[in-house]
Amino acid sequence: MHRARTTLRLRAPRLRQGLASSAASPQPTPAPIPQTSELLSLSSSYLLPVYARPPFVLSHGQGSHVWDTAGKRYLDFSAGIAVNALGHADRGVVETIAAQSAKLLHTSNVYHNEWAPRLAELLVSLTQRDGGLGFAPCTAPAPNAKVFFSNSGTEANEGALKVARMVGKVRASDGSKTRIACFADAFHGRSMGALSVTPNPKYQQPFTPLIPGVDVGTLNDAEGLQKLITEETCAVIAEPVQGEGGVNTANPEWLALLRARCDEVGAVLIYDEIQCGLYRTGTLWAHSHLPVECHPDIVTMAKPLANGYPIGAVLMRDAVAGNMTAGTHGTTFGGSPLACAVGHHVLSRISSPESVAQVAATGTYLTARLAQLPARFPQKLEDTVRGRGLIRGLGFHDPAHPARVVDLARERGVFVLTAGKNVIRLVPSLNVGTAEVDEAVDCLAGCIADL
Repeated sequence: MHRARTTLRLRAPRLRQGLASSAASPQPTPAPIPQTSELLSLSSSYLLPVYARPPFVLSHGQGSHVWDTAGKRYLDFSAGIAVNALGHADRGVVETIAAQSAKLLHTSNVYHNEWAPRLAELLVSLTQRDGGLGFAPCTAPAPNAKVFFSNSGTEANEGALKVARMVGKVRASDGSKTRIACFADAFHGRSMGALSVTPNPKYQQPFTPLIPGVDVGTLNDAEGLQKLITEETCAVIAEPVQGEGGVNTANPEWLALLRARCDEVGAVLIYDEIQCGLYRTGTLWAHSHLPVECHPDIVTMAKPLANGYPIGAVLMRDAVAGNMTAGTHGTTFGGSPLACAVGHHVLSRISSPESVAQVAATGTYLTARLAQLPARFPQKLEDTVRGRGLIRGLGFHDPAHPARVVDLARERGVFVLTAGKNVIRLVPSLNVGTAEVDEAVDCLAGCIADL
């Protein structure tokens, strides 16, 4: 069965000139129902208005599809912003939540629980198997890394920055090693520390002053590394594939230079793989397939780890982990029995050879389908498709077009996202099929044609 599905995904994609009517034109909008109007009114009255959301309410999902309270179906190629690795209402996830919640939901970190060490062991062993964090693929198993669990990606990045600050204090006892370097178009979170290394005025300006001592460089700018990273730098944080910033990929040669410069000055190198990690690019980490000379000291993760149940994690080499002792960092909810049980279940499944093969095959198929669009719409689209695997981006010449395409696609029953200043982003569930790929790409083609 698996071989047949993989063969299907590797077939040559067709250039569809005649789009199916469901993809080419908006679906009929169901008549409003009292339940929807009531919920929208409650949201307006009681929720902090920090989101600009369309006027419908999602009620349930299955696989790569969701339905609103009026009964309209949508193909979800946003996957909760790269979160729902196994799609919606996955039976295994549901059963794991039910079983563990009947035993133990929360204990705090005053006590051990059975699932946090098991999930930590799985993260380290998979990194040794698949490569990353200084391990070449198939490294002999050994506990050479440590894990800290948090509740979100933002908290994971906050933890990583704290660890790096601690290392800086140890390496420069005079307190001079405290600066942090980041890169333009990065997105690392909304808390004050993570926001300080997210150099986008739209996010930062309302909340200034932010934490001091942050220097901003440019992704893939080799010449700028010497000036950006100095003896005063304790941490450098980068995304191997920038998600929110525009699906921009860091060049391997540049990552090697970045690693070398961090080694020269004794800075801790952090890779934020919250959106691009955990097999979204086709490998465990977006840097797994690269030489160890490109690897970081710390990897942060979150989004798909528990398929939507809140969890984040910081994976770090022993060389930096050894500076943290009891009381130097903590969390009340992070690493709970329920979060880690679900995380272990999800990670065990998406790391299986069958799942990895499916992601690779579907990623290849998606890439081929998307690659047809720039040739068809050269006046509207950039020449090349951005990203890798199942994190892909279409760049538009007109920055006003992506938001319009998102709206048009949603009217036609497909969810996609914007990214950066001019990009449509596709981050479907990792178990998405080729039929869903065809539906999504056909829909995008119809939307672009309508611009």
